[in-house]
Amino acid sequence: MALEWWTALARTLLPRSCPGCGQQLGPEAGLCSGCRAALKPQVQSHSPLSSRAEPHLVTLGAYRGPLRRSVRALKYSGARDLAGILGGALARGVPPEWRVEAVIPVPLHVSRQRERGFNQSELLACRLAHELGAVCVPKALMRGRQGLSQARQQGAQRQNLHGHFQADLRNLPSGPVLLLDDVLTSGRTLLACRDALQEAGVGELYYAVVAR
Repeated sequence: MALEWWTALARTLLPRSCPGCGQQLGPEAGLCSGCRAALKPQVQSHSPLSSRAEPHLVTLGAYRGPLRRSVRALKYSGARDLAGILGGALARGVPPEWRVEAVIPVPLHVSRQRERGFNQSELLACRLAHELGAVCVPKALMRGRQGLSQARQQGAQRQNLHGHFQADLRNLPSGPVLLLDDVLTSGRTLLACRDALQEAGVGELYYAVVAR
């Protein structure tokens, strides 16, 4: 927590550069105007998450370039202001016909969240829910086992995460749910979360990720 406090103080007092492109920031916070303008949400149907033909996944693009650097700045450099920017951009891409009533973030294992000081997916989900007029339910999913980061593993090394998550739906509205993670790699994490939510009774489920 002390390191987190010093990181936040340094970001306030020292000259800042845009994590997306590296140019010095002016009055705007988080990202420069050019990198903000490049955040264009897209709705996709081709992913490992569903066999449905209709679109069900909203994302800001591929995990590379400025978007990759922005995600990493949020996760590893404590740039929490980016969660509002990225979450707000995702919200602009959620189709109104999805009628989302609740946004659920993919949870971190408690030890990893304690080490980092926050769950970046929870910050993103809360901003996304606010923009959609939905509720954010960060405790709807719990992570029962610690696993290696899927984004840092290659193909066959990635784990089968079925059973790593448990769902608690006591505070969840009955309408459509949007499940959010920061990065989609193989899809195994979101699939495991989907299974837990569906086994607990969630019917209509959609997905949002900052980057693929």
